[in-house]
Amino acid sequence: MKTKKNQLKEVSQILELEDNKVLIELYGQHDENLTKIENNFGIHISYRGNIIEFRGNQDACSSASKFISNVYKKLASGKKINRDIFDNFSKNSKESDAEDLNTILIKTKRKNIYPRSSNQLKFVNLIKDKDLVFGVGPAGTGKTYLAVACAVEALLNKEISKIILSRPAVEAGERLGFLPGDLKEKIDPYLRPLYDALNDLIPSKTLERYLENNIIEIAPLAFMRGRTLENSYIILDEAQNTSSMQMKMFLTRLGKNSKMVIVGDSTQIDLPRGEKSGLKEILNIMPKTDEIGKVLFKKSDITRHSLVTKIVEAYEKNNKALNKGE
Repeated sequence: MKTKKNQLKEVSQILELEDNKVLIELYGQHDENLTKIENNFGIHISYRGNIIEFRGNQDACSSASKFISNVYKKLASGKKINRDIFDNFSKNSKESDAEDLNTILIKTKRKNIYPRSSNQLKFVNLIKDKDLVFGVGPAGTGKTYLAVACAVEALLNKEISKIILSRPAVEAGERLGFLPGDLKEKIDPYLRPLYDALNDLIPSKTLERYLENNIIEIAPLAFMRGRTLENSYIILDEAQNTSSMQMKMFLTRLGKNSKMVIVGDSTQIDLPRGEKSGLKEILNIMPKTDEIGKVLFKKSDITRHSLVTKIVEAYEKNNKALNKGE
């Protein structure tokens, strides 16, 4: 067993790579990949050509050296790598995580999608395995995008015949009545994130055809009432802004050969003061069964600009202070 003293001792470790041809891809533009590894492992990295020196905590240096060696071997053998692993693999990751983060998770016509965190991997695996899955956590963790990508993949593989995307049209500082245009024009801004995800995954002409033929339907939550949705992939976005009655209505739309994914952030509720969030309620009363999946994303899963994580942390700190009455 290693003592705390040994773990804190700074060491220097050398890794010598054989083939210089892949070093540019390994190190990244302006050494950005090495910089990410330094930040993730809390160590210092320097190099001269193909000789890399690691300085810092012994365990972290060993893990970083092993990680770089494994990535190097893949590149040297001609394999492609998911560059996001440099962002997300750290001293707290298992060796198997590097392989998981380098595995194609979802295939669509426009792109292959890799997981950027272990929770993203868990979320997609649950979606593929369960008929009802909840993804809850802060903005920027990829919840909506991954749910839509899974739906698109299932549609392309002819596992389902229809995709239905919905979100509640709840104002966040604006009122629908004051927005210009007809009902569709008033509602479309609320549905824009869903359109953005689809545009990134499906060629524009194909998407246009799917939308015209109602193979893909994007609609406010209110339009779901009274329907039974069969042979479909159904996604509810911004679920924290549903009322208790709306959430019950939506969940009971699930029909045969259908999957339902519900995503939201329980810290960003825009409902009128005093109204209970349907998402928070269902998470508390959800039946205990293996047929339902749930992933609680953390701020460490945020895949947007690094400043987003810091902003989320600032709000969390402020909320804790307010709750303590400070």
